[in-house]
Amino acid sequence: MLRIYERDTDRLALRDHSNDTTDKAVWYDLLKPNAAEAAHVEASLAISLPTRDEMEEIELSARLYQEDGAEFMTMTGLTNLDGDEPVKTPITFILKGNELVTLRYAEAKPFLMFAGRSMRGNGQSYTSGEDIMLGLIEAVIDRLADVLERMGNEIDAISREVFRGKKAKANEKERDLQALIDQLGQKGDFLSSARESLVSISRLVAYHAALETPSRKLTKETRQMIKLLQRDASSLGDHAAFLSGKINFLLDATLGLINLEQNQIIKIFTVASVVFLPPTLVASVYGMNFEGMPELRWQLGYPWAVVLMILSAALPFLYFKRRGWL
Repeated sequence: MLRIYERDTDRLALRDHSNDTTDKAVWYDLLKPNAAEAAHVEASLAISLPTRDEMEEIELSARLYQEDGAEFMTMTGLTNLDGDEPVKTPITFILKGNELVTLRYAEAKPFLMFAGRSMRGNGQSYTSGEDIMLGLIEAVIDRLADVLERMGNEIDAISREVFRGKKAKANEKERDLQALIDQLGQKGDFLSSARESLVSISRLVAYHAALETPSRKLTKETRQMIKLLQRDASSLGDHAAFLSGKINFLLDATLGLINLEQNQIIKIFTVASVVFLPPTLVASVYGMNFEGMPELRWQLGYPWAVVLMILSAALPFLYFKRRGWL
């Protein structure tokens, strides 16, 4: 899909690319483009679009470079942020002159929100592709900020469940803790993806700012916008790192609680075996078939043996209870 936006006073307007005249075109948005759409953009701007495999390369030189008089900058974007399993996807920004090309293979909500806002007109004029690129990056950062805020609240809820949960049966409690481990693992993967995206944004913005030359001077507003984006990405990265550390702490604490529950179960079995050892000894003695056993022909021999086994089981139990071992 190819969307072409042109300037219309203080807003952007979407137009049909079948009658393309590049005098006003300022943003070419390529979403899963076919060969004809990619060729149209390449011919209009005299550039060569990177393939999807080239966009997914992790080398810095393959993500941030200049070619054919244009800047090629690729970041790691995230989709499906409303669920628990975000999907990483590369997003490439291509700046040539006053025009911007965005190349991506997954729909991202910040792009839709920015496009809708810029077409309605919100008091901010996007006069160049550079302004649009910085606005898109700002929308991506705002989206990540909202997601990290939601993630922090969910982690706080898990923390309360771990440390302030009501005592349940041992096996039921263990099943709850195992479910918490699954949740913590999902949150950890989520935060790792968010940190990777924020790092790629910081590198992209820093690379673009470093290309300023006497012949290509950034405006005061642009420099301020770049500093703001760098500061926001850095602060969100620090917050994501803090949440990752909190998840690791909760994971260790949950594993420790599971070990405590398992130790309690083993303790019960150990005490039970010790408690029933004396009655077993008594039963073994009176189970021997010797003719000279004094209680063999005693009328109260059986009740005496039963009472003795009960006492031999109760005394160790009471002793353990008094020592605080139970």
